[in-house]
Amino acid sequence: METEQIRRASEDANVMRADSLAREIFSGVANKWALLIINVLGTRTLRFTELRTEVEGISHKMLTQTLRGLERDGVVHRTVYATVPPRVDYRLTEAGEALRETVNGMCAWTRRYLDEIEAARRRFAGQDRSATQDRPSA
Repeated sequence: METEQIRRASEDANVMRADSLAREIFSGVANKWALLIINVLGTRTLRFTELRTEVEGISHKMLTQTLRGLERDGVVHRTVYATVPPRVDYRLTEAGEALRETVNGMCAWTRRYLDEIEAARRRFAGQDRSATQDRPSA
C-alpha cells in the first residue's frame, strides 16, 4: 500500500499528466487574472472593490471566481469581519508570497523583452500566412 501511495503522490505532482493535481493547480494560478491578482496583493491587503479597481478590466464574476480558486489552493487568505456592511480583506499566504516571486520574474521578463516581442509580432503579422501553410513539412 505504501508503494501505491508514493506512486500516486508522484502522479499528482506531475504537471505533464492531464489528470494530475499539479496540472489542476498550475491551471488555476497560471492565468492572466490570477497572476495580476497575485501581483497586486503582494503589495498589501486589499478589499474586493480595491482589487477590482487595481486589476483593470476584470469583471466582478471573474474576480470572484479567481479569488475563490486562489483561496481554495492556499494562495490567498480571505478575512471576513462581522460589520455592517460586511468587510472582507484579501492577502497572500506564505505560498502566495513564494508564488509572487515567480510572477515578479515574469513581469521582469516582459519588461526586458517587450521591444523584441513587439518587433516579432510586427514581423509575424507582415508574413503571408497562406504561403507558409502551403509548404510541405520536412
